[in-house]
Amino acid sequence: METNRPQPVILDGGLATQLEAQGHDIDNPLWSAALLVSNPGAIVDAHLAYLSAGAEIVTSASYQASRAGLNQLGFAAAEADRLIASSVRLARDAADRHRADGGHAGRVAASVGPYGAVLHDGSEYTGDYGVPAGILHRFHVPRLEVLDGAGADLLAVETIPSALEASVLAELLAQCRTPAWVSFCCRDGASLSDGSPVADAAARFAQHPTVFGVGVNCTAPQHVLPLIEKLRHAAPDKAVVVYPNSGETWSADGNRWSGETQRSGFADAAASWFDAGATHIGGCCRVGPANIAELRARWPLSAGASAVQS
Repeated sequence: METNRPQPVILDGGLATQLEAQGHDIDNPLWSAALLVSNPGAIVDAHLAYLSAGAEIVTSASYQASRAGLNQLGFAAAEADRLIASSVRLARDAADRHRADGGHAGRVAASVGPYGAVLHDGSEYTGDYGVPAGILHRFHVPRLEVLDGAGADLLAVETIPSALEASVLAELLAQCRTPAWVSFCCRDGASLSDGSPVADAAARFAQHPTVFGVGVNCTAPQHVLPLIEKLRHAAPDKAVVVYPNSGETWSADGNRWSGETQRSGFADAAASWFDAGATHIGGCCRVGPANIAELRARWPLSAGASAVQS
């Protein structure tokens, strides 16, 4: 993976954020992944919005798509796997269409969300699962197998809130062929959501054979700078991937976002993250195409720039 460009690789923003902006109701246990069943074209349109804004990598609608979640809606394992794999195809369709229309070459990251995402109770933001490693292992294995073989350019293993889940994923990702980044959900400038040191979690991947980057996502923007420092120290040879949320807080009880947004000045903040060593920069929840366009305006895409080396 390319990490020495004179500008960051620009990622997309929140997929659910854009789907809601397009008028789609995703208030259900599968969140944006529900549209894999009901309206796959809407997902393509959302990816295209980010590509048009300048994103070089778009992330598939598989964050909350899992056998466990889809089984609850009546889908057998084979059909669930087909739907999970289709998320990568839809992102690839958007990238191909954007390129055919004269746009830049976009790459596809297959989203691998945490165990808490399928619970639909906000626990991906706390890491408070209360389950042993074996359950996490059994949850992640089938989806990783599907997404590893789905043709994505990389795996975006994201919003990981606990040290235990990071440890399980370190083992499983070593068996994957597709390069990956692992990004953590953090509650402050030093700790994962479960209170574990982010440096310890990142260090698990410092010599990892298939993980090319470590990072943070769905984390408040004000925590990003100190987190970058800790990531670089813990895994000095890895890319640093940052895509924070808007600064608001999700309430699972009220099923809504609250608090103060920090989307204004997004490009200025991103410039400080790049100066601190971030190599890949984008946004997560409540960060939309307009914010990604700000990043692209700050760092115009140079001819021949590529997010992924072949």
